[in-house]
Amino acid sequence: MKKALLSTCLVFSLSGSGLLAQTSGPAVPYTPIPFLTFSPDARSSAMGEGGVALSPDANSTYWNAAKLTFADRDFGASLSYTPWLPKLTDDIWLGYASVYKKIGKGQAIAGSVNYYRSGGNSSSENPSDISLNATYSRQLGRNFSMGLTMKYISSNLAGQGLISGTVFETGRVIAADVSAFYRKQVINDPSGKNLTYTFGAVLSNLGGKIDYGPSYGNGFIPTTLKIGGGVSISPNVQHRFNFILDASKLMVPTTYSFYSTNQSALQGVIKSFSDAPGGLKEELQEVALSFGGEYWYKSAFALRGGYHTESKNKANKKYITLGAGFLILKNYGADFSYLIPVSEGSPFSETMRFTVSAYLGKN
Repeated sequence: MKKALLSTCLVFSLSGSGLLAQTSGPAVPYTPIPFLTFSPDARSSAMGEGGVALSPDANSTYWNAAKLTFADRDFGASLSYTPWLPKLTDDIWLGYASVYKKIGKGQAIAGSVNYYRSGGNSSSENPSDISLNATYSRQLGRNFSMGLTMKYISSNLAGQGLISGTVFETGRVIAADVSAFYRKQVINDPSGKNLTYTFGAVLSNLGGKIDYGPSYGNGFIPTTLKIGGGVSISPNVQHRFNFILDASKLMVPTTYSFYSTNQSALQGVIKSFSDAPGGLKEELQEVALSFGGEYWYKSAFALRGGYHTESKNKANKKYITLGAGFLILKNYGADFSYLIPVSEGSPFSETMRFTVSAYLGKN
């Protein structure tokens, strides 16, 4: 059970929270299942961990499902793997699998799985979290689409065991993502010259509280509001440049105690815009920013870079991201990303993500 305790404490502490109530310092919003906020794929992770308005791919199921109706290919699938916190432990990892299919003019369906393995080596010690997701997206105009993703989330923090004498039961909850996407092609020349700008918005993980049993109670899931913009520039058929900017805010109560049992999940979302002790200035500190760019050569090879920043008074995560990707035979892709924290001694040092993907249908 020691590994279960270690991995559980790591999850809470590195998401800006702790198993115990905060008694001093700035107020930091937190959640018992932060794995839902971890960037799962290598492409977006290499671009500052942003992707709300990035051009669609198979991982749009996580970032903005509304994008799927604008996908170039009729079918896509991806599989991602991330050794998590490699500087601290070797048995925590993230997995993400996704598949989508366009089913008619301006419509797409998709399924995806988020999996978080948090350590433990025996059948009685197998702490893990999982989210099973089903998506439908529809184009509502020439340039606009919306998406809905339903989620079944199961969180098994301690392998149904004890942590510090407290019994943890498996927590389960139903949640949803609501997303919107706008894409406008300003220039689309047969010679390959292209200029496209995009906007996106996602309200993710909107649902009830997750309950770990009478001994532990319940907590707010990581409802998050993300908005983003992007621009894609192609001077010719050989070169393409994509740039994105994302802003995100965790929409749970800013509180010094782990629980706010007197608030419903919806009340927590609404009050998250105005409950920071420091007023508007502190509320703005809860907004994380992601900047990123990528360069494609002949739609076959890509180089990527980005930056992610959060206030030092909140989660204080600041890092540079780098990565690369390539397509083989226009159908099969592989991507890699690497994270470089700004501060020394960060537990996120040397975080790498790997993604493989396949695309079929018209191009």
